[in-house]
Amino acid sequence: MDPRRARDPRIARTDPRQQQPQQLRQQLHTPTPNNGINSNPGSHSVTPPQPFVTAMATMSSQVPPAADASTSALSHPPNLPSAPAFKTRPLFCVVCASNQNRSMEGHFVLQKAGFRVISYGTGSAVRLPGPSIDKPNIYPFGTPYEDIFQELQAKDPRLYTANGLLQMLDRNRSIKLAPERWQDSKTVADIVITCEERCFDAVCDDLLSRGGEFNRVVHVINVEIKDNHEEALIAGKAMLDLAMAIEAADDIDENIDAILQVQQEKHPHSLLHAVAYY
Repeated sequence: MDPRRARDPRIARTDPRQQQPQQLRQQLHTPTPNNGINSNPGSHSVTPPQPFVTAMATMSSQVPPAADASTSALSHPPNLPSAPAFKTRPLFCVVCASNQNRSMEGHFVLQKAGFRVISYGTGSAVRLPGPSIDKPNIYPFGTPYEDIFQELQAKDPRLYTANGLLQMLDRNRSIKLAPERWQDSKTVADIVITCEERCFDAVCDDLLSRGGEFNRVVHVINVEIKDNHEEALIAGKAMLDLAMAIEAADDIDENIDAILQVQQEKHPHSLLHAVAYY
């Protein structure tokens, strides 16, 4: 401190360092306008200003009440697409006498097209043409196609190539192991396609003798086909059309008559139909 200020009253002034705390104290004690906020330091409550309260009340009256989510969902369910009904694909069974030519051509064509298919023969044995009419080649059912192929090729490759037996057996061995007999089968088919009337009769008689213990409906359809390679090729296309129409049907039992009528108009083979039971 300057010693002159203590002696000369003209230059004695208030020290700014002493004035600052006094100014702060005056500011702290200066009252501030109340805008709705409680100035009591010990209180935590807040009183909103009157204009704010009025505005909030007006907005609340204009906002519509929120709908209950669960009630809205129940009163207006979403339009979801219904799941398609499950449909089992039918099992086709093609039957001829020896399970070599006609039934295996049908088996080959349907399998190539992606259908579920099996094949059988109804004869007592497998009979194939030999060097003469009275000397056929006879094999028991279950003899592998490969064994028959090798045997006939060793006997007379020129003869059996000329009559188409080796080509037929080569196709058959690529489809399944061996010819099978219908009467020994245990598989339950939905559609049985026979290739001549005597096979049709044999299948119907055998199903009747089984007694229908499963109470399972099976449609037996005969497509009359001559037993040669050319007719078998033509009939293979006819069996494919028949299988496509049957699998596309919503109800086979209801639509089978209409399907057979269209089939008869498109193809030359005479048809027979019977309903039997496994």
